[in-house]
Amino acid sequence: MVKGKGFTLIEVMITVVVIAIISAIAYPSYQQYVGRGYRGEAHAQLNRVANLQEQFFLDNRSFTSDLTDLGLATSPYVTDSARYQITAVVSGSSYTLTAAAQGSQATIDSDCSALVLTMEGTKTPTECW
Repeated sequence: MVKGKGFTLIEVMITVVVIAIISAIAYPSYQQYVGRGYRGEAHAQLNRVANLQEQFFLDNRSFTSDLTDLGLATSPYVTDSARYQITAVVSGSSYTLTAAAQGSQATIDSDCSALVLTMEGTKTPTECW
């Protein structure tokens, strides 16, 4: 009588359980990593809009809260990936730009769901920059 070669059901089940445990630990860390990576888009777009505000100020001697005046498609401006919505608030001779996370990005990166850049270059929350 020849004994069959292969895996027993118990061995296969143990392997599946080990893979499930590893996945349960790794996937949330991966999601956080991806969320931090997408945050770079918000940084780049906030700096871009700040530069456009400065150019607008040179031409008009004032800042604008309507981002279409800066040549952007919409106000509030939604980034190309639609992960962030950027708004501008103007008070006197100063502006504040805010990038608010949208959709799944707001869930994945909930600690940094709103990034703020002021005219003076102040970036908050600091741990998100």
